[in-house]
Amino acid sequence: MGNPRSHILIINGPNLNLLGRREPSVYGSKSFEEYAAELDLMFPEIEIGYFQTNHEGAIIDKLHEVGFEAVGIVLNPGAYTHTSIAIRDAVAAIEAPVVEVHISDIYTREPFRWHSYLDGVCAHRITGKGLDGYRMAIEFLVGR
Repeated sequence: MGNPRSHILIINGPNLNLLGRREPSVYGSKSFEEYAAELDLMFPEIEIGYFQTNHEGAIIDKLHEVGFEAVGIVLNPGAYTHTSIAIRDAVAAIEAPVVEVHISDIYTREPFRWHSYLDGVCAHRITGKGLDGYRMAIEFLVGR
């Protein structure tokens, strides 16, 4: 039978459903669904799930749901990065390692984006690498 494929979940937060249409100069012109198909081809041995929501509580619920079973979680909480202690607490409460990803470089944008409440509870952070940051996060999780 062989081993079941590893499971990694990507969670995208608010406004990331607009990738490909939202501020292409910052976020690019490719939708996340298009990029997710590319990730599946890059990592055929990994079951990559994808969840997007604009709601803070749904992110927390999803972290609780998969955070004790997934090999790892790639989390782009969008603007909740800078505001949500509740998401921080959810990441701290689960067993799966979480990699925080930001498409844009949060440190070259407005000063309010420089602070991440996820600092200290995530296994790693990738910022400013565009959509390629998700690939890098998966590689980090697979290499753990």
